[in-house]
Amino acid sequence: MPPPLLLLLLLLAASTAPAPARAGDPYAYYDWEVSYVSAQPLGVKQKVIGINGQFPGPPLNVTTNWNVVVNVRNALDEPLLLTWNGVQQRKTAWQDGVLGTNCAIPAGWNWTYAFQVKDQVGSFFYFPSTPLHRAAGGYGGITINNRDVIPIPFGFPDGDITLFIGDWYNRGHKELRRALDGGTLLGAPDGVLINGLGPYQYNTSLVPPGIVYERINVEPGKTYRFRVHNVGVSTSLNFRIQKHNLLLVETEGSYTSQQNYTNLDIHVGQSYSFLVTMDQNASTDYYVVASARFVGAAVVDKLTGVAILHYSNSQGPASGPLPDPPNDQYDTSFSINQARSIRWNVTAGGARPNPQGSFHYGDITVTDVYLLQSRLPELIDGKLCSTLNEISYIAPSTPLVLAQLFNVPGVYKLDFPNHPMNRLPKVDTSIINGTYKGFMEIIFQNNATSVQSYHLDGYAFFVVGMDYGLWTENSRGIYNKWDGVARSTIQVFPGAWTAVLVFLDNAGIWNLRVQNLDTWYLGQEVYINVVNPEDNSSTLPDNAIFCGALSSLQKEQSHRFVYSEASPVAPWRNMV
Repeated sequence: MPPPLLLLLLLLAASTAPAPARAGDPYAYYDWEVSYVSAQPLGVKQKVIGINGQFPGPPLNVTTNWNVVVNVRNALDEPLLLTWNGVQQRKTAWQDGVLGTNCAIPAGWNWTYAFQVKDQVGSFFYFPSTPLHRAAGGYGGITINNRDVIPIPFGFPDGDITLFIGDWYNRGHKELRRALDGGTLLGAPDGVLINGLGPYQYNTSLVPPGIVYERINVEPGKTYRFRVHNVGVSTSLNFRIQKHNLLLVETEGSYTSQQNYTNLDIHVGQSYSFLVTMDQNASTDYYVVASARFVGAAVVDKLTGVAILHYSNSQGPASGPLPDPPNDQYDTSFSINQARSIRWNVTAGGARPNPQGSFHYGDITVTDVYLLQSRLPELIDGKLCSTLNEISYIAPSTPLVLAQLFNVPGVYKLDFPNHPMNRLPKVDTSIINGTYKGFMEIIFQNNATSVQSYHLDGYAFFVVGMDYGLWTENSRGIYNKWDGVARSTIQVFPGAWTAVLVFLDNAGIWNLRVQNLDTWYLGQEVYINVVNPEDNSSTLPDNAIFCGALSSLQKEQSHRFVYSEASPVAPWRNMV
């Protein structure tokens, strides 16, 4: 339950706030302080970013159509934004929490996010979107549950377990930023964490003593839903549990065709949930493993995170070798075929009672095509940059949404090219001019040497194809136009392409980014401007923070900002 004083403030101080959703939808209130906390996940003491002293941060557990109010106090020493990875922020981009939509929360200030998890279910996560902060933590889980009137397409699990897996550097995020600013790539990480903790000492020559590891307590015979998120910097990870099958049931808000996997590659920024039945005899504990993919032999052993699955009747510690990863560390064909096997469950209901497959995306006429090509980082005017279609995005001091609402000239240009221009690269604030209720085809062409993950805020897109080589118009012949999974983050393999389709029915300015933190920081992102010509109403909330060309509009600190439209429910690269 919330503290009584906080509840009183939340219920009484809302007279000036417009309700973001219809009356009757419940509210969930959270009060968070984001600060540095001391930790040593790999045995090296360092400052990490915690929320209310927790690393990883507290869960956000709500139900479809609930309103979420999160008061964030920034106790860091630099500006901060939180973004809600996969939450679509229907009808307003203002709460999205990226530098194109929001002025960052200055150090020492608090700001209140308020949004509705409209017509969504599934597994997501939040994280700080300000430059490289996620490399220091600040992330946590978002679970959006079904309403009782809409069944889930599997037996209700006996428990729900969230796991954050990700590569980790012992260098802090500021040092990582300095390296990239100085033209130096980050190099190999120092390890892989599971829930912010280092590996179990499965091998005394590889793991030093004293490392604190994650232990997952379970009961024999029961089935648990594991929600697994790759929150790392840049490394694809293979996830597996010794002697247990992973029944894939959902990814990023879409129910999938239910298939068993012994292991699954989870790329940066992706989320999956599995049903795992505790069907072993519990003679020992079991290893839970997240190990790096597509890395050199010299570092693969240290880039292995290990937790322990502990049955309540276990007879002893985990033993034997770790469960096997895919055979070839460097061959992406296993991973691309595995990705192609993940399909949409077209008969299951999602957030609404109608089946997911009732939206026949394959029958919609494409109105816009964007082929986005990435390359290796390169020097532009002496500075290391990453590009899409030869443009490295530079965040303006005035966020795009503010510039649009206040007609500030010269902040951005609606001239992002829809295909590679084969010209010298440049740094620019060029964005895509999307067509409201248009159907956009986006092809990601990866001409770099590592796996990239791409994410689109505001939407779920349909993954219709991926293959090696250069995409051509003939590539549409292999598209899946029936049960391609809908999700918000997709991997693109080196020397390959991935194609998605997205229905642009959510007005706003939306971030399309690579999830790999190093190349994102170096400029590999763009925004899509989607304007509803029939609705010119402002989405600016009363507690807006102003910066850049509009700094003079900021009269005082943005204090706690609240909504009281319904009864509260449980639970209580350029800094601007």
